[in-house]
This record gives sequence, C-alpha cells and structure tokens, in this order.
Amino acid sequence: MGSLSAIFFLDVKGRIIVHRDYRGDISPKHAERFMSKLSELEETSMVTPVICDEGVSYVYLQISNLYILAVTRTNVNAMAVVVFLHRLVEVFKHYFQELEEESLRDNFVIVYELLDEVMDFGYPQFTEAKILSEYIKTDAHRLETPKPPMAVTNAVSWRVEGIKHKKNEVFLDAVESVHLLVNSNGTVISSEVVGVLKMRTFLTGMPECKLGLNDKVLFESQGRIGKQKTVELEDIKFHQCVRLARFENDRTISFIPPDGNFDLMSYRLSQNIKPLIWVECQVEKPSRSRTEYLVKARSQFKDRSTANNVEIILPLPADAISPAVKTSIGSAVYVPEKSALVWTIKSFPGGKEYVLRCHFNLPSVEAQDEVRGKMPPMKVKFEIPYFTVSGIQVRYLKVIEKSGYQALPWVRYITCAGNYEIRFQNEAQHPAPLRITNS
Repeated sequence: MGSLSAIFFLDVKGRIIVHRDYRGDISPKHAERFMSKLSELEETSMVTPVICDEGVSYVYLQISNLYILAVTRTNVNAMAVVVFLHRLVEVFKHYFQELEEESLRDNFVIVYELLDEVMDFGYPQFTEAKILSEYIKTDAHRLETPKPPMAVTNAVSWRVEGIKHKKNEVFLDAVESVHLLVNSNGTVISSEVVGVLKMRTFLTGMPECKLGLNDKVLFESQGRIGKQKTVELEDIKFHQCVRLARFENDRTISFIPPDGNFDLMSYRLSQNIKPLIWVECQVEKPSRSRTEYLVKARSQFKDRSTANNVEIILPLPADAISPAVKTSIGSAVYVPEKSALVWTIKSFPGGKEYVLRCHFNLPSVEAQDEVRGKMPPMKVKFEIPYFTVSGIQVRYLKVIEKSGYQALPWVRYITCAGNYEIRFQNEAQHPAPLRITNS
C-alpha cells in the first residue's frame, strides 16, 4: 500500500482535534490546505475522496461531524487507504461507542495509544478491535448511544414509565367556540362551531383510557339511531396517543394519555347555528350633532342555562364627544383607545332581554355619516357553562390500569364566543326578533 505521513481528525470547520505525524514530512498547515481545496471542489461540484495537490495526496472520510484525513507524499494505493480509514473508524467505535468530536476530546490518551498501535512509521499494523483490546485495556469514556425514538419502536413516546400520583384523577373539558357573522339585514351569513376536548390527567403507571361519545356514526352502526340525541362531527383531529385503527374499526377512542394537560381531539360543525346572544342596535339622530344608540341584547338559549362574563363591544365614531350611557343591567364603559363602549354583564340567564341607551355628539355633519355603514361590527364575548351547541355528550370515560386502582373522572361542558360579530342594522328597517325554537 505504501506509507502514510500523518493522520488528522478535523472538525467541520477544518480545525485539528487530534493528529499523529508518522514520518515528519507533513505539517499541520497541510490540513488547512486540504480544507481550502475541498471548498474549491465543493463549489464546482467536483468532490472526490482523493485530492492531489503539489505532490501531496489527501485521502479522507467524513463521519458524523468529523473529517478523518490521511496525508502522504508517496504513491500509495488509494483504495487501500480508504479501507484502512474505515477499519480505523470501526476500532474507535468499538472503544467509544460513537465516533464524534466529543468522544475524541474525552479520550485523548487512548486515541493516541490506538493511533500508535494501528500504524508504525506510516505502515498499517493491527486494525482488529478485538486484538487491540488485548493490549490496550484503558477504560474509555463511552458516549451513550441515543435510543431510537420510542414511537419507532412502537412504544409510548409521550409518556414515561414510573409516574406516580397520590390521587388518580382525570379532568375532561368539552369546550366549544361559536363563530358567527350577521350582516346589516339581520341575516346570519356564516356560522361554525369549533370544539376541543381538553384533558388534564393525573394517573399512576401506564393506564389505558377509553372514551365514549354520542357519536352518530357509532349509533347508526349499532341500530340505536333515534333513541337519543347524537352528533355528527366533522374534521376530527386526534392527539397522537389515540389508537386510530381502533377508532376506524369501532369508533372507540382508546389511548394511553400523556401526564398533565393536552388536547385529546378537536372537531368542527358547519351546520346552521342560532345566535346564542342576539344584539341589535337602532341608531337615531334627534339633531344634526347628536346621535343616540338603542341597543337590545337577548339571550336565545334555554332559561336553565346562564351566560357568564358577557361583553358586548359597541363601536363609536372615533371623534365621538362625551358619550352618556344608561343600562338596564350590568355596566358600560367608554374605551377611547378602542373607540367603543364595552357593556359588561356578569350573569345573563337564558330567555332574557336587556337594554342599553347611549347618546353622544359629533363635531361635524360629515362625521355623522360614519355611523351609517362604515362602522365596524359589534362583537360579543360570553361563556356558558354546562352547555354545548353541538349537543356532544361523554357517555363514559374509563381508566384501566394493571394495578387496578380506581380513578375519578370529571367532565364539564363549556361554550364560549369565538369570532362573534353582528353588523349594525340598516336604519330604514328594524328587524323583527328571530324566531328560532329551542331544540
């Protein structure tokens, strides 16, 4: 094969980590020359495993974040050098588990011992790791081999083993957000419900959870349709812990949950939805400079439910002067930075109607025109506990663990406002109240 002059271990930037000079005819500057030539070849896409420059041959491998470089001035067998470098890599992996910059820096002493044994005056010697282990018995600092992702090994990557809790509990919140847009004629032009099943688990061990819903597809397959209210969910998305094959087979939501908070699933309903809180605003102008709002807010859900923390945001012209407000319930505050009145009602029972009256002045006649058609929509915020628009119900939530402990499941339902907007009604007509029967 011929003799090698030196072996270098370089990082990705070409800096020398370890090198062994066997013949004294090569300097560390040749490593810099190698990186320069390699960069030139990479720019022209002419990279080769052997580089010759000014009577010096460079043969190299790239392993992980390292360059292993053999340098010689003689006419060597390039393929034999490549084979030798691969054998050298196997030796280092035998000692260090992984050949990386970190493993070299942690084991300088044994690295130099190995380099002295595998080559003598530039000629290869022993390259069998088992034979070398008989002579070089220094304990190397082995890098821990990263385990493959648990998902690859079909294990549970989202939950570690050995979790313990004094009290085993599962909390499930069915949270639905109502998105609604009503135009100036009082017509609902878009409506959608986006739901999320939020879970918080404090369970010992590796429990198996099973969740049953009033799923229309499931009930139809069992011939139970019509016996109780069901829901048809769209765009269902599950957390990775859910066994999709099981769900596709029998619609059972089976999973080993992560510890703590996570979203189990999300869904959507695009069917026509009645406005839960209807707001209409009548605009009157008793004089050229004075404008009055008469705002009526009506809850259109059953009286056994109550909306909490209701906020109705009423836009005003940006240059409105001294708004004066009177409400039949709650409180209203003018927020100048938002150019709006914020009407707050802490508790809004179903089947109720409340009124707000407001008057303000405008500095010019032109400004009055902004009230007509140019105002942004009214926005409504609310939260209704123990209520869902879709009618989704948790039929059961079971926790099964090999130790047999009993877990306490807690389920609650919440409906809140998402993008809930109602445009100002046209002045020429005051729409009659919507007649939507409660389902």
